[in-house]
Amino acid sequence: MSTRVSSFHLDSFLQNVETRSLTAGIVGLGYVGLPLAQLFTSLGFKVLGFDIDQSKITKLMGGESYIGHIPSSVIQNMRKDDRLVATSDFSWVARADVLSICVPTPLDKARQPDLTAVRKTAESLVPHLRPGQLVILESTTYPGTTTEIVLPILEKSGLKIGEELFVGYSPEREDPANPNFTARTIPKVVGANDPASRRALEAFYGAVFDQIVPVSSCEAAEMSKILENIYRCVNIALVNELKLLCQRMGLNIWEIIDAAKTKPFGFQAFYPGPGLGGHCIPIDPFYLSWKAREYDFSTRFIELAGEVNTNMPYEVVARVVDHLSSQGIPSSTGRLLVLGLAYKKNVDDCRESPSIKILKLLADRGFTLSYFDPHVSGYVSHRYGRLPGIELRELTDDVFANTDATLILTDHDAYDYERIVRLSKTVIDARNATRNISADRDKIILA
Repeated sequence: MSTRVSSFHLDSFLQNVETRSLTAGIVGLGYVGLPLAQLFTSLGFKVLGFDIDQSKITKLMGGESYIGHIPSSVIQNMRKDDRLVATSDFSWVARADVLSICVPTPLDKARQPDLTAVRKTAESLVPHLRPGQLVILESTTYPGTTTEIVLPILEKSGLKIGEELFVGYSPEREDPANPNFTARTIPKVVGANDPASRRALEAFYGAVFDQIVPVSSCEAAEMSKILENIYRCVNIALVNELKLLCQRMGLNIWEIIDAAKTKPFGFQAFYPGPGLGGHCIPIDPFYLSWKAREYDFSTRFIELAGEVNTNMPYEVVARVVDHLSSQGIPSSTGRLLVLGLAYKKNVDDCRESPSIKILKLLADRGFTLSYFDPHVSGYVSHRYGRLPGIELRELTDDVFANTDATLILTDHDAYDYERIVRLSKTVIDARNATRNISADRDKIILA
């Protein structure tokens, strides 16, 4: 009997995928969920978007975007013929055939995994689930989350996993402002723990992405995402540590990296910075280290990389303090212009941005601060509250004249670096953004 039920629900799901007649639900309409909704609608799927933030719902239903790299015109196009409907009413979950969970997985104050959003989302789905649906966790997390946390919650619906309800994991690989890849062209890793769920997951995302990469289980898919980000974390930590050594040796780390990357094999360039930002790379090492302790295993190499990167904001602040002190300017009277709040260039995303940490540290030192980011306006940090200092609407000549140094923390293309160097008394450049500026090189300090 169960085999026939499983076959009926799976066959019906696969047919709906083939005819593009299913409705895709996305829970969490942030930097991951909203681009996914854009992709789904572009391929002819109707989308139900769920979020507990009513302001997001209101903006989307009004055709307005709240993410910088997605114009409002795109949202308006998605809203045509109600291809996208956004709601905070989870009773609508029953209307979706697929439910992609794209909610935050941060660290708590003790730097341990905080899966509150994942748990609450799964619990919110349970009363409204029905046979034949596919639930996909997309949030970055440690191996075992889907199996150990999500599945037991979904089983409370009374539906049999792999027969009446299909469940899988597929990590997001969003890279905002990267012109070389679209959401559809980035290969999509997919994993599930039973054959029916695996087939449903592969069929749906196979119809969405140019290439899918099936793996054997949810745990394998979860670990693949952790590996991707820890790979970057470790290599960035390496060049960050080398940067500090090169500063003591009087060498330019960026010059050295540029020389090393001319080797046509066996080397991939990574670059130092003021610290790691974004939702994944600063967090994932701690997720895996926490999980590894369950197996009596110490991830010493990974933890060291996390420590090096976490310490970089403090190194930048020390560089600023040392330079101004050498000019006879104490922190109590120093005036700084900080350029860049976003964690990376050309985006408006401030999650885990080292700029936020650095602003707080500089304020604690007594500096008078002003800051400007062309992509970010009115940002309020969840961790620190309203940021210290004055948020500028434009960079006038007077702004530079009234500050002792300009600190570049995010290398947005929108900045006029020649003007910044020309008007600043000193430029402390944590991103090597001024590398192509030939005039006034004596003003520039690489941090």
